[in-house]
Amino acid sequence: MGTKDRYERLREQATTSERDSSPHTLLAVVSLAISLLLLAPLVWIFLRAGEIKFARAVELLTSDTTVSVTLNTLVLVTGVTVASILIGVPLAILTAQTDLPFKRFWTITSALPLVVPSYIGAFAFVSAFGPRGVLADLLSPLGIEQIPTIYGLHGAILVLTLFTYPYVFLTTRASLLSFDGTVVEAARTLNHTRWEAFRRVTLPQIAPGIAAGALLVALYALSDFGTPAIMQYDVFTRMIYNEFGARRLDYASVLSMLLLVMALGILAVESRLSAGRDGAYVSSGSRRPGLIRLGYWKAPALLFCGAIASLCLVLPIGILLQWLLRSGTGYTGGGFAFEASYAWNSVGLAAAAAAICVVAALPIAYLAARGSSGLSSLPERATYVGYAVPGVVLGLALVYLGLRYVPFLYQSVILLVFAYVIRFLPQAVGTTESSILQVDPQYIEAARSLGYHPLSAFRKVVLPLVAPGIAAGAALVFLTTMKELPATLMLRPTGFETFVTYIWLVQGAGYYGQAAVPALVLVGLSGLSMLVILRREDTS
Repeated sequence: MGTKDRYERLREQATTSERDSSPHTLLAVVSLAISLLLLAPLVWIFLRAGEIKFARAVELLTSDTTVSVTLNTLVLVTGVTVASILIGVPLAILTAQTDLPFKRFWTITSALPLVVPSYIGAFAFVSAFGPRGVLADLLSPLGIEQIPTIYGLHGAILVLTLFTYPYVFLTTRASLLSFDGTVVEAARTLNHTRWEAFRRVTLPQIAPGIAAGALLVALYALSDFGTPAIMQYDVFTRMIYNEFGARRLDYASVLSMLLLVMALGILAVESRLSAGRDGAYVSSGSRRPGLIRLGYWKAPALLFCGAIASLCLVLPIGILLQWLLRSGTGYTGGGFAFEASYAWNSVGLAAAAAAICVVAALPIAYLAARGSSGLSSLPERATYVGYAVPGVVLGLALVYLGLRYVPFLYQSVILLVFAYVIRFLPQAVGTTESSILQVDPQYIEAARSLGYHPLSAFRKVVLPLVAPGIAAGAALVFLTTMKELPATLMLRPTGFETFVTYIWLVQGAGYYGQAAVPALVLVGLSGLSMLVILRREDTS
């Protein structure tokens, strides 16, 4: 009987193990299918470039225009990244490790520029500092007829830096807040000055955080379309859009391939950095270093924080309010009347993208969080490729896909929402996965011991616990979709207008006042996304 009982127990364990592995196998299949579906359109970039004859490809790659655009793009990305570090790191130190007055206020104002879409910031700066802008009007009575132009490389670097440096600020500040203060104090006991302790101890510890934010800035600067276009500076994104408009798809595909390779290179660096980042941080329970007394540097520090906040927040919002007041109550100047349907179109697209992303993110996030195989994280990493791909490249790929393979979907809402899902699914995956990781696996085991099927156990136990993370991911996707410009311009149905397409239309026509209401609404909605970040951060 003992032998038979042992046999029965072994068989029951084998059956249970097989039953437990079956859901993970299904998850893996579903997650892999979703990731392949999302990556499929991007294959076109290489297939389309491969259709070009070798001699023609060499001619396009080595042309003066290609070389110039490549250099322009590299200079822009480098300039924005370096400038963002020079602004973001000092602000992080001031708000995390000094006795700066009103630190909570300056923390919030230093992070809030992320809520202003860079193309709206560019509109505002052109309106303020352009040839016929506010500054020119103020100086004209003084006999100053010309001011330095805002257009070109310096204007693009200025605007992109002011609205992307918060990436560096937030990641650096998070590193400083989790930094073990006893290490700094130990360095000070060895007669190191405050600067030497920072350079030898603090800086190596927070360097991964600085680098992570810098890489996000670089990826954004590389993929941004609106700001270089408004500032009339030729980079990959602007040239691809122009070539697409001129129907020169061969050259557009070559430029897209180069841009995609650069974006994937940045993503690879970020992935390697993320893999080795854990060892650079200490537990949140470690003691923080003592506050640095600013002394006579307090006034310059306040002036620095105030100047950045004025340029990033006061100026653009002030310009938008000025547009609103000048446009009058009719809001119909130039024949570009804003219609309520544009708002509903934006909300509908964003809601659809958020809902689909939440559903698609669940299996991918759960597999990445609970999968035992080393390959469990592959579908998750695959989704980040779509996030790294610039919207103009994705738009071009889906235009070709629609024209050649699914013409009934070309210029349809379905294809447009699909583009949003490819771009922003990682936002839902990230928040969902972090929530799943916080759920004790023993809850699932307890539910299984009560006879629940794995799906029922997930629905009854895990889903209610991770609902806040799912909601946060849906909110981030919703708000980011509302701001997406290039993919919307390239894929929207004819005559289908949204907030961003209307803003782009009236800006191109020179009727800036007409953009006031939709731009202010976009900024207000974007501000909601910062609540997710700022509520989780310790600002004490």
